[in-house]
Amino acid sequence: MGMTMTQKILAKHAGLTSVETGQLIEAKLDLVLGNDITTPVAITEFDKAGLTQVFDKDKIAIVLDHSAPCKDIKSAQLCAQARAFAERFDITHFYDVGQMGVEHALIPEKGLAAPGEAIIGADSHTCTYGALGAFSTGVGSTDMAAGMATGLAWFKVPSAIKVTITGKFAPYVSGKDVVLHLIGQIGVDGALYKSLEFAGEGVAQLTMDDRFTIANMAIEAGAKNGIFPVDDLTRAYLKGRVDRPWEAVEPDPDAVYDQEVVIDLSTLRPTVALPHLPSNTRTVDEVAGMPIQQVVIGSCTNGRLKDLQEAADILKGRRVHKGVRCIVLPATQQIMMDAMAQGLIQTFIEAGCAVSTPTCGPCLGGHMGVLSNGERAVSTTNRNFVGRMGPTDSEIILASPAVAAASAVAGCIADPAKL
Repeated sequence: MGMTMTQKILAKHAGLTSVETGQLIEAKLDLVLGNDITTPVAITEFDKAGLTQVFDKDKIAIVLDHSAPCKDIKSAQLCAQARAFAERFDITHFYDVGQMGVEHALIPEKGLAAPGEAIIGADSHTCTYGALGAFSTGVGSTDMAAGMATGLAWFKVPSAIKVTITGKFAPYVSGKDVVLHLIGQIGVDGALYKSLEFAGEGVAQLTMDDRFTIANMAIEAGAKNGIFPVDDLTRAYLKGRVDRPWEAVEPDPDAVYDQEVVIDLSTLRPTVALPHLPSNTRTVDEVAGMPIQQVVIGSCTNGRLKDLQEAADILKGRRVHKGVRCIVLPATQQIMMDAMAQGLIQTFIEAGCAVSTPTCGPCLGGHMGVLSNGERAVSTTNRNFVGRMGPTDSEIILASPAVAAASAVAGCIADPAKL
């Protein structure tokens, strides 16, 4: 029986010639990742277990991004704990204020993820690196602690759903609309502990930033991971970033999938997810006019340069609507500098936006954009659960950067094509 891309990567890292769905394996890891919220928990477990060394200081990454720059005493204490651990073991890839970015944008940017690799992170959106043809998945902090010490992790081999992409994008449609459409179609548990494996001639229409966005939200469909094939666009992204050997995998012709979902890009419309699930999707036409108080453009889902370019194209020469707060968060320092060089930051400020240093901040209701009672935000983030960005009676509507920017101008959910 043939294997999927995910199964091939897991088999190789387990030292096996093949694996089957449901099989329990122990696999070697190429990277173990944590942030300022999850790493301190892992450190506590690491020390409690009496562990005294890490498996490879070059294969651990710690990124202070969720509450940094620190928003309060507790977050400062957590960051201090992470700093002390990084210093104790001379962790090569430790990113603090001034160097850090939102982890799932920073890790690929720094060349720390590559095709065929096996990566775990104590953050559910670690599945982002599947855009590069890697197997990457989120784990708990205890698993992170064990991974840092041993370089190993246990996995149950997942089955897979094949997502075949065809066609070409219409104007103002992007990767965010693809993944929201997919989640709306199969549901938040439609891919529960499965691999979402993308294929089809339409993949070539997706930029790397589109692919990062789609892989990032695989977890919102319940998936263990999402993964794209490696093509010339992937290789171009990796050139100059990754200097170690890597090996791409392709699914076997007789690989078995639980189902196939076909998405024709040409039929998609700008799409949003209404409260309080990413699967509660509508086209923007169906909900245009719904009033809002805040817009957030950024996060590990949509804080990359292409996202900022799309938002700036709409905001240029326009003003944010009175009564709406628009917050823009470039995902890394490099993206911030690139956006400055292209004049995007000036465009945002002239439009009346607040531009922040890289941080996860508002996505998890941490800081830099928490909502008040009864307020509604349009956000390019990945989750719109009850109480995610503020009180339980606040609301989040997930959208693409184009829809978010158009909504900021209109003061309500808006179709960017109709501004």
